[in-house]
Amino acid sequence: MSKPPPDKLSIIVFSGDFEKVHYALVMASAAAAINTPVTLFFTMGACRVLADKGPDGEAAWRSLPVNFHSGLAARTGGEVDDHFKQTKVAHFEELLLACAELGVRFLVCEMGLRAMDLEEKPLRDDLPIEQGGVVTFIEDASNDGAMIFI
Repeated sequence: MSKPPPDKLSIIVFSGDFEKVHYALVMASAAAAINTPVTLFFTMGACRVLADKGPDGEAAWRSLPVNFHSGLAARTGGEVDDHFKQTKVAHFEELLLACAELGVRFLVCEMGLRAMDLEEKPLRDDLPIEQGGVVTFIEDASNDGAMIFI
């Protein structure tokens, strides 16, 4: 006898590594696509994902570090993402926007913004980003949901 799926998915996106954040977006968009409510709680290194463009005009997430061993000579998330686009793997920006379109809640940690010196820097204005803390995230979770830490 199988268990029913969780009624909500709450993901703590702590890591600032490109591949971990990318997969959090994969999970969030997949869950939202099957009508499971999702909250992404970005904190610490992952807060950089929601920062506005860098001085070079590129999305801030493109400079995220890469820590997986795929055989690619990529040094940044942007380089891996370019490869993903070429090989028809869902790319980062596509996943971010799909999450927004599917109603995923984007919550960014106020403490994480302070810790990463991003408190005074602008966040992306094309995503429905809310600022909150751990209490906000916990209150948003469900008793019958699943919580994942990445």
